[in-house]
Amino acid sequence: MSRLGLRRVPSLSRREHVAEILREAITSGRLKPGDRLVELDLAAELGTSRAPIREALRQLEQEGLVASYPYRGSEVLGVSQDEVEQVLVPIRITLERFAFDKALDKLTDDDLAELQRLVDDMLVAASAGEAERLADLDIRFHELVITRSEQRHCLQMWKTIQPRVRAYFRRDAPAHADTADVARQHQELLDVIRGGDRDAVLDAVERHIHIHLAPGGAGGGDVG
Repeated sequence: MSRLGLRRVPSLSRREHVAEILREAITSGRLKPGDRLVELDLAAELGTSRAPIREALRQLEQEGLVASYPYRGSEVLGVSQDEVEQVLVPIRITLERFAFDKALDKLTDDDLAELQRLVDDMLVAASAGEAERLADLDIRFHELVITRSEQRHCLQMWKTIQPRVRAYFRRDAPAHADTADVARQHQELLDVIRGGDRDAVLDAVERHIHIHLAPGGAGGGDVG
């Protein structure tokens, strides 16, 4: 392990591995908003050249996790609770209510089975304490339904905000007294989807997205 506790990059990996390592460090809070990211220092920390570091920082800048400034280099942006409450949650509610409405009649038995597999995998990830995997599964659950809506503009908007959404999923996961709650809340949503009542589904989607704003601090309920 390096001085910052970051795992070193495997020799055959490049931008994707560097981006994954830095993304996890940002969303877990080990790298905090305002921390400077110096290419030379990161290259030494991760045991790689500066080129994949530079490419990874560009990727993370596009994801909204890093900002680059002339003569100052890059620094961590992170995800603030104000951004979650005032920007990401309202966007998600509007986008996902519309997408889930359009997807409801298009979801096949195979789609519902895949959503159930994702929920089951969430339970496994929660039991193993794998917060990163739990966030990935959460994203995949929502993205599957949005994709099935066949609303390309919705999917495009989702892809734009997805890195920020994933960041707050990952950030909030440790706040759960029991991370299995994430799986249970997705199971509840899936059960309503299976019921096929459109109004009930739209209400459930909004409740599901709002749960993390419940009392008990950032991430007091479901991560997503």
